[in-house]
This record gives sequence, C-alpha cells and structure tokens, in this order.
Amino acid sequence: MSKLTARLDHLGVNTPSPDSQASFYASAMQMRTTPLDDGGFMCEGRERRMVFTPGQANTLRYFALQLPSAQDLKTLRQRIAAAGVAIQPSPSPFFDESAFLVVDPDGNRIVLGYDPQDRLRDAGLPARLQHVAFGTTGIDAMLAFYQNVLGLRVSDNVYADDNSLRSCFLRAGTEHHIIAIFVAPKNSFDHHCYEAGDWDLIRDWADYLSTHDIPLDWGPGRHGPGNNLFFMIRDPDRNWLEISAELEVVNEDRPTGSWVHQEKTLNSWGKAYLRS
Repeated sequence: MSKLTARLDHLGVNTPSPDSQASFYASAMQMRTTPLDDGGFMCEGRERRMVFTPGQANTLRYFALQLPSAQDLKTLRQRIAAAGVAIQPSPSPFFDESAFLVVDPDGNRIVLGYDPQDRLRDAGLPARLQHVAFGTTGIDAMLAFYQNVLGLRVSDNVYADDNSLRSCFLRAGTEHHIIAIFVAPKNSFDHHCYEAGDWDLIRDWADYLSTHDIPLDWGPGRHGPGNNLFFMIRDPDRNWLEISAELEVVNEDRPTGSWVHQEKTLNSWGKAYLRS
C-alpha cells in the first residue's frame, strides 16, 4: 500500500449560525471572511482556513486534505478508484475541479485536492491548521479505511485495561498525527487543531484570546501521544478548537507506540476529558 503524504488544508463546518461562527473565527483566529451564495462564509488566515455552511451544529460537512502536487493527487485518485471506493465531486470553494470527495465508514466526507497558492501571505500569529479528530463507534472499520484505502500510518494507540483499542493517532507525513480517532458513544466531530510551533506562541495566543474575553476551556497541558503542549477553547456552537505547539515529528520507521487509557495519557500535567 502506498503511503499518503498530505496535510490538513481546511474544514467545512455545519452551523445554524454561519455569521456568528465566521465572526468568532475572524476575531479569535485572525481570519478574513467572505460571504458565500448559500448563506455560508469562507474564513481565511495565516495557514488556516474554514468554510461555515448552514446546517446542524457540531457536525462537519467535510474536511479537506492537500496533496503535495497535482500528480500526487491524480495518482491517489487512480488508486482509490482501483480499490472500488466511490469518488464524488468536491464541494470545496478553495480547491479547483481536480479535487474530489470520498466518504469514510462513519460517513465523514473527505475532500482531496491540491492548491499551490502562498498560504503565508496573511498577517497574524502563526497557527497552521494541523489535525482533526473524530469520535466513533466503529474504530476498526475506520482504521482499515484510513490505513488501507488512503495510506495513513499509525503513530500511537491507546488501550483500555481489557486491551480494547480506545483511540488511535494517524499520520500522513512526519508530524505525529493529522487525524485522531476516539472510541465514543456516537459518531461525532471531536475537535480540530492549529499548530502554533513553540511554547512561547501558546502564551501569545492565550494572551491574545484574553483580549477578546475568550476563556480557555482546557489546559494549558501536555498530551502523551504527540508530546505536544496545548490548550482548547470553544466556538459559539461549542465546537472544540485546539492551539498546539511542539507536536512530535517522527521518522517513517518509528514503531507504533502503546499507551494506557487514563487521564495522564491525555494530559500529563493534570485533568483530561476522557471520551469514553
């Protein structure tokens, strides 16, 4: 199986109030907003962009991965089609007509595309959109799809006392994970994350958010898998967004790690939110 190299490019998020969400991300995440014909908004900032469309709160319309080149995208499309996976048109306003969409076993919609534009042209604090996380009731099927169809690799697994798999962190390059999957009571959008780069920027982001009276919901702390520093806030729909720093960079031959399902695994500094 060929190994996927990709990065998280943007999310399409459903919301009953696209204008409120766009306004929040414009101020909290330093993004400029553009209205869409369907009542939604595009939000763009420094290495981060989002799309908010009318719909049910706390659900994703899609998440979008960018491939390194147009040829890589073409090769991946051919490989996915050969695996018998249905390919659909892309709904993304950011990618061109070469982009396409596939659906994972939980119904999450994944847009795959290529966009060569300069993503550093915007001013603002550094924080690159970096990973997305899901809750699932069928983690084995999800892992089979992401590994065997798309070509992601497992960096770390987390196991309960009975050795059942509770969560998994998958990479599509040298960063520890681009997708995290947690066993949960229902299939759900768990959170998305922005990688700031270093510890000083965690401080700078927290200071910046305080000027907008946006409180930290969890953290600062340090995750076990990924070894990254983090804090989390919530947007107006109560979606979690994470600011991270110093996420582990791994070699391709790194052995898969194994962790115990406990609070210290999710936050070695203190309290944690266990998904199950």
